[in-house]
Amino acid sequence: MGRTQEERRAETRALLIESAADLFAHKGFHATSAEAVAAAAGRTSGALYDHFGGKDGLLVALLELWIQQTIIEITASIEDAVELDERLAALWTGVVRQDSASGDAWLLLEFELWLHAVREPEMGRVGSQRFELMRSGLAGGLQEWSGEFGFDLPGPANEVAALVIGLLLGAAFQHRMEPASVSQPAVVAGLRRLLGLQDLPPRPATTAVLAAATNKGMKP
Repeated sequence: MGRTQEERRAETRALLIESAADLFAHKGFHATSAEAVAAAAGRTSGALYDHFGGKDGLLVALLELWIQQTIIEITASIEDAVELDERLAALWTGVVRQDSASGDAWLLLEFELWLHAVREPEMGRVGSQRFELMRSGLAGGLQEWSGEFGFDLPGPANEVAALVIGLLLGAAFQHRMEPASVSQPAVVAGLRRLLGLQDLPPRPATTAVLAAATNKGMKP
């Protein structure tokens, strides 16, 4: 049976987003034309403008997609973790696994999105909303963990969440350049220090979590 118009539009939208993610990451946002994105997707530039209104609209769609994927993947990792250190490790592996799964494009695209957001006021508002969503979600999780594991956050939850995001992204950028320079234990230790957990003895990750990390191509 033939596909409906909605299905064809959804396919076109997905192809345009996929092509834009690759081109923006590897060639840069400003160096990539709307026509190049459309050609890579096997669609017309008119289809791109119809769906997104232009490159900026396409970038907004990418921002929304990446935050959704990041939240879904990291949440899934955390749900499998029982101990606090396992959950901290899951935050890190969620970020690095996403980069590996997308052919190392995620961090490159993240940087392109950030550059354009700080240069363009309208995109800056979108970028700020995106980071606020990330901080809010993480802050809620940190508050739950502090109650569950019996420790006090070293400051307001939103501020602590901002610092955790900064540590994770900063470490991920370094890991992207030189993987051996940033290990999972080092990141977990850094998160523990940031959260003021020096006096809370760490417990080793379970065999199941270590096996899961290995199966996903990560080194615990």
